[in-house]
Amino acid sequence: MTVTITPADVRLDLLARREVALIDLREEDPFAKGHPLFAVSLPLSRLELEVLDRIPRRHAKIVLYDNGEGLVAPAAERLAALGYSRVFALAGGLQGWRDAGYELFQDVNSASKAFGELVETRRHTPSLPAPEAKARIEGGENLVVLDARRFEEYRTMSIPRGVSVPGAELVLRARELAPDPATTIIVNCAGRTRSIIGAQSLINAGLPNPVVALRNGTIGWTLAGQDLDHGQIRRFAEPSPDLETDARAKARAVAYRAGVRRIDAPALVALAKEDARTLYRFDVRTPEEYEAGHIPGFRSAPGGQLVQETDVFAPVRGARIVLADDRGVRADMTASWLAQMGWDVLVLDGGFERPLETGPWRPTKPPLPPVQTITPLRLLARLERGDIGVIDLSPSPIHRKARVPAAVFAVRSRLAEALALFPDGGDVVLVSPDDALARLAAPEVLHLTGRPPLVLAGGTAAWTEAGLPLETTPPRFTTPPDDLYRRPYEGTDNATEAMQAYLDWEYGLVDQLERDATHGFHVI
Repeated sequence: MTVTITPADVRLDLLARREVALIDLREEDPFAKGHPLFAVSLPLSRLELEVLDRIPRRHAKIVLYDNGEGLVAPAAERLAALGYSRVFALAGGLQGWRDAGYELFQDVNSASKAFGELVETRRHTPSLPAPEAKARIEGGENLVVLDARRFEEYRTMSIPRGVSVPGAELVLRARELAPDPATTIIVNCAGRTRSIIGAQSLINAGLPNPVVALRNGTIGWTLAGQDLDHGQIRRFAEPSPDLETDARAKARAVAYRAGVRRIDAPALVALAKEDARTLYRFDVRTPEEYEAGHIPGFRSAPGGQLVQETDVFAPVRGARIVLADDRGVRADMTASWLAQMGWDVLVLDGGFERPLETGPWRPTKPPLPPVQTITPLRLLARLERGDIGVIDLSPSPIHRKARVPAAVFAVRSRLAEALALFPDGGDVVLVSPDDALARLAAPEVLHLTGRPPLVLAGGTAAWTEAGLPLETTPPRFTTPPDDLYRRPYEGTDNATEAMQAYLDWEYGLVDQLERDATHGFHVI
């Protein structure tokens, strides 16, 4: 039986800045409805596929909880099998945290978003409401609009005249886009956080331009009844050597004010050998730069997203973080924010002289159990005969879009509900994007039914590569598709009420931080 730990003990770990990973094992949608500030979403259904990278040190303290769904015991078993040695259960689960009188936060990336609100409150970051921004843009004023989100988000929807400059790139590249000090720089994101952090980054770095955040981002623009652009591909330009040198000096000064420390490559090797401390290594440059060549052992984490989604990249609160960037500016600015968020963060000087790896970052896969597989062509033949059932474990958005014909959707942790559709003892095949998740789930089907399932070799990717047809009719959900939380600030078809409710929630985060009192944030 897993040893329990009280909510008060976990809170003390946070206050004392001791390492702890507080893991919510539910799916992302219920997680987003309420969780402790520094809890991270790591659902039981995907635990083995994500935990090795997200909690790299096997002796890190891990505290598991659910809300009475019975997820803790199987999660503890799986973690033990992977070599994790300090796994605890939160006494009383989520209800125990609530009963202790502690604060619950909504949405995802709550700590980062709350920090952004604190920054605006403490620094009075200037902002511009959407109607005024629209009038100034259409009036041909001397201004630029810099979109601090990921390029993919920008391409989906953007402010007219907006240029994609993801957050960590702003200090490096803004002056090239606005060389006239009289040019106003408007920084936007989808909601509030990246607009605030992006605008305040430029202000902290001492840019001579007037800088404002677009108040409430594309949500505010939409709520004002204003049209967004779609499919834009305008991207940042390369800075001139003089402007880059100036940006380096400005970013270094900001990092120094925030208390960021620096190490060289030999010191990093020594830190990596320390077994008593979790070490995260992130390359905060653009994904394209990372793929062209990166230091071995570093994960791609573009700086703006790392600040926005710190819980995703670094679930172990109290861990040490090292950032790499061959141009310095992105690492210094990102580190300045992480330090203010209470992280022990260092910037690596150099390190790019050694032989570099190329290609995208690839997650570490756990050992996969031996299973019986079926090829795409063989599965197609059996589907045509109608003598096999298909359970799709893909994320629900992927399943909605297209799937292997006749497949039904299921969340892995609730397989029994899907298996109830196939009571006659016939063959069942498990499908997932690349077959890894299906292989992990196969022993669970055997346990539930007494019959080993088949696994589609290579997953949906192999099916598609074979040129076989995908089904796009309305999906069949055997379990609620609550594996992903629908973010009110992403996509183009969000309800007005949801967008406004999201903004109202963000406005209240500073008060929640004060009530919670575990954050340890400071704003320079």
